[in-house]
Amino acid sequence: MLTSPSAPGGRGGQRAITLSVVVAALGYFVDIYDLLLFSIVRVPSLRSLGVQGDDLLHAGERLLNMQMTGMLLGGLLWGVLGDRKGRLSVLFGSIVMYSAANIANAWVQSVDTYAWLRFIAGIGLAGELGAGITLVSEIMPKETRGYGTTIVAATGILGAVVAALVGDYFDWRISYIVGGVMGFALLALRIGVYESGMFESVKQVGTSRGNVLQLFNTWERARKYVAVILIGVPIWYVIGILITFSPEIGRALGMTEAPTAGNAVMFAYLGLAGGDFGSGFLSQFLGSRRRVVLLFQALTVVFVAAYFFLAPFTITAFYALCVALGFGVGYWAVFVTVASEQFGTNIRATATTTVPNVVRGSVVLLTSSVAWLRPHVGVVNSAMIVGAVALTIGIMALWGIEETFGKDLDYVEE
Repeated sequence: MLTSPSAPGGRGGQRAITLSVVVAALGYFVDIYDLLLFSIVRVPSLRSLGVQGDDLLHAGERLLNMQMTGMLLGGLLWGVLGDRKGRLSVLFGSIVMYSAANIANAWVQSVDTYAWLRFIAGIGLAGELGAGITLVSEIMPKETRGYGTTIVAATGILGAVVAALVGDYFDWRISYIVGGVMGFALLALRIGVYESGMFESVKQVGTSRGNVLQLFNTWERARKYVAVILIGVPIWYVIGILITFSPEIGRALGMTEAPTAGNAVMFAYLGLAGGDFGSGFLSQFLGSRRRVVLLFQALTVVFVAAYFFLAPFTITAFYALCVALGFGVGYWAVFVTVASEQFGTNIRATATTTVPNVVRGSVVLLTSSVAWLRPHVGVVNSAMIVGAVALTIGIMALWGIEETFGKDLDYVEE
């Protein structure tokens, strides 16, 4: 069993691996809590700052775009640092940044300040998942690492459920404080986590690490990188458009009782957690990443079609569909595992951290496209058109990656 050179052997080594998986999972839990909290408290927080009527949608799009732009930049920053300084440095640094930013969010008095703090929080939130998945992928045996990454992804997803409950029962400012405090409390658990043995080996031989250009200096590598990103875009189309803006879309669909964003997020992420466990364990059972991703993409197409063409819903039926949509895009666990398995140790953190954040950042393009189309075709049709394009490209991109189940990750890119 692979452990860090500095980690104890035997039972001690197994405990070190277990602790790393637990810490990565809890770190992603807090990450998702803070990431989705804005979607949940968007309306009440903006209203308390004096935003009303149609301006709620425009202000919400602006703040979401600021957060996601921060994640794009943060993905690059933390990815490079993860390969140059180590996986653990990113796990520590990113959580300090987004926890501090979220606590500061509790005292904002203007939309402008709110927007810049979401930008800073976005930078911090960008590092957690990639560093955690990279670390777990490198310390676990190649035959079983899918279980570890699945536990990290699926456990983390439940952070959105907790965010929805906290956002529902507490004032939005208190909800931000809770997220920040959880983040700082998690730092205490990281004391016993060891660095990846693969990274330490590469560091000792002096191989070039964290060079972003290495992702693009060959056609094969660039093709894989872009393909992995495009595979994940439908996930954030569902979360960033259909779920986040479900109150506006629900009203446009003719629902007599519009859904709340908090409930939509909670139910979608319950489904997403189930989908992550299902896709991750099915991938291990079938010995394939690609076949499982294709299956869940097909389910997503079916559920997205139901979202638009079975309206108007009762509120109960709508929330049930949110669960189904979440389950359909629950190939996120396999998706981030695939991202970590496509590239060598010297650029693995860069790839694994930037890929999910470029996917999350694609919400900026998706929301901008919906906003551009909305005056011409309406809220529903604009969301439908953007979704059709995202889903089609995502399915086609699947053929641009290699099957990586059981792949040996102990190598470097030249």
